[in-house]
Amino acid sequence: MTLETATLGGGCFWCLEAVFEPLRGVQKVVSGYAGGTSENPSYRDVCTGATGHAEVVQVTFDPGVIPFRNLLEIFFAMHDPTTVNRQGADVGTQYRSVIFWHNEEQRRTAETVISELNAAKTFDHAIVTQVAPLPTFYAAEDYHQGYYRSNPSQGYCVAVINPKVAKLRAKYADRL
Repeated sequence: MTLETATLGGGCFWCLEAVFEPLRGVQKVVSGYAGGTSENPSYRDVCTGATGHAEVVQVTFDPGVIPFRNLLEIFFAMHDPTTVNRQGADVGTQYRSVIFWHNEEQRRTAETVISELNAAKTFDHAIVTQVAPLPTFYAAEDYHQGYYRSNPSQGYCVAVINPKVAKLRAKYADRL
């Protein structure tokens, strides 16, 4: 089994972590930061918007079970890729929609999926998701890892993450 890694940002990393963790073929999900200018940023630093980092998840997966393209389909279904630096009430560059590719095949796949979704008018507006080579990835602090699993009754989890997880279960039950 050869594993691959995908690095994706679509708003709060807690949301994406909760969506990708239960997927068959996903081995590990790590919340973190990428795409900014400062080294070893903290959550507090990233929240200021001054670092340029996005909240991202790094997903380690078996492409024989869940290909990168399928991860992207779920990624686009679980956040709004048509808003710049915003996901719902979360506003700032740290919440931007971004695909940090690890190799040319991922870049091509990401660009193809975006073109197909735009051509199909899947969303009311054009996709603004950034597609860029992976810069340095920094794992977030330990208390961010597995946040939804550890805090399912926390207000943000109930109000924002639960609906995403419910949508995942309803739309992609065959992938869980």
